[in-house]
Amino acid sequence: MASAETEQQELSTVAPTVLVVDDEKNIRRTLEMVLSGEGYRVLEAGTAEDALATLSSPDQPVDIAIFDLKLPGMSGLEALEKLRADESHGDLPVVVISGHATVHDAVAAIKLGASDFFEKPLNRERILVSVRNSIRTARLSRTVEQMRAELEARYEMIGTSEPLQKLFQDIDKVAPTKASVLITGESGTGKELVSRAIHRLSPRKDEPFVKVNCAAIPRELIESELFGHEKGSFTGAQARKRGFFEQAHGGTLFLDEIGDMDLAAQAKVLRALQNGEIVRVGSEHIIHVDVRVLAATNKDLSKEVSDGKFREDLFFRLDVFPIKVPALRERAEDIRLLADAFVEVFCKENGLKPKKIDPQVYETLTRRKWPGNVRELKNVVERAAILSSDVITVADLPEDPHDSPFEDDAETANAEGGAAHLSAPPLMVGENGKRLTLREYREAAERSYIVDTLRGLEWNISKAAVALGVERTNLHKKIRAYGIKRGEG
Repeated sequence: MASAETEQQELSTVAPTVLVVDDEKNIRRTLEMVLSGEGYRVLEAGTAEDALATLSSPDQPVDIAIFDLKLPGMSGLEALEKLRADESHGDLPVVVISGHATVHDAVAAIKLGASDFFEKPLNRERILVSVRNSIRTARLSRTVEQMRAELEARYEMIGTSEPLQKLFQDIDKVAPTKASVLITGESGTGKELVSRAIHRLSPRKDEPFVKVNCAAIPRELIESELFGHEKGSFTGAQARKRGFFEQAHGGTLFLDEIGDMDLAAQAKVLRALQNGEIVRVGSEHIIHVDVRVLAATNKDLSKEVSDGKFREDLFFRLDVFPIKVPALRERAEDIRLLADAFVEVFCKENGLKPKKIDPQVYETLTRRKWPGNVRELKNVVERAAILSSDVITVADLPEDPHDSPFEDDAETANAEGGAAHLSAPPLMVGENGKRLTLREYREAAERSYIVDTLRGLEWNISKAAVALGVERTNLHKKIRAYGIKRGEG
């Protein structure tokens, strides 16, 4: 009871407004007495048309509406449908009541986004609990949405997990400084987003941000791209060209995949960082540049240094403030927010109606391994949005390419120096020497046939599924059910 009082105190900081819509005056009066007695401000309407007019008035903000289904003129369901189609009231919590409801009516109301459904006569306690919970849920949803918008605007990254909050703190600390930053992390984690956030929150935010993908530039052109060249300095140099360092003067230069940079170019990058001086290819004229360098890699640069593939002095110059971007599996609690955001953006960009995500989808996505991290999640969610109807379900998700029924056998196979060789069960006689039943024979025959097919196709499950004429997911289930191990037969 005490918690309920606390909840009501939380709501009463600014008295929530409830709009009661019913053509029966006695029902409106009863609800007004019950709700106002608990501290709510109550507005009334006898028709759906009057209710919509009240909701459209900027002078009458409403926190929740209670609609009767059967109304003169426009029905409660029709009004609910109009509200959900209106962006300004799309998230307004609506409780539906009725004295002559059918199961079909209840289902239709919930599908349209009603937060609750009650039959008359109304129960006072149930109504109060429903109103209180609906308002709190809506406010929490708006708070989360506001937090997401703020995070996205500040960092272009979404999430409330502890690893991501730590990342945001690191960005906030280093952004105002002049320090070089080495951003590490797996492919697809968002290293470029981190670099852009650092630039956007730095004193250089109004100056250029220049990105260079070191892995995409041929070795023979990297110096020309970074430092520029003079006309005629090499074949094809038909005009003077400003390099990326000059283009980023006064701003930030982001060297992505710096672990793939040629050693000769590394030496010149080091000079530019130490002295702020560059020389165009084919020139002897020194150019002074003021550039803050941010670098990123998915490689272990300390190991690259040990292997002689990366200059130690450049590594220490870049590694002034190291930032590690967490993998998606380390911040799995952010998957729901990310999936919602990706679906929302995808639908807006493609002119589609907003789509909801079935709760089971979140559970399935959270269980996946995501070696491709946030980039892979985005691709999976967008593909599901294309395949789905109004609600994205588990059936719309593409099969996880990283989920293999043979993974548990890998260590065993490696320990034995190869695949395990197990003999298939005999088809006519069981291990006890007795003749198999028809069911046992059928299962043994199916198991043997699956093993033979897999072995003939070098244990390629996709090809075997086609050959057997079954869905790949069904073949996965049979492999697990029969305990089939890679290499047997």
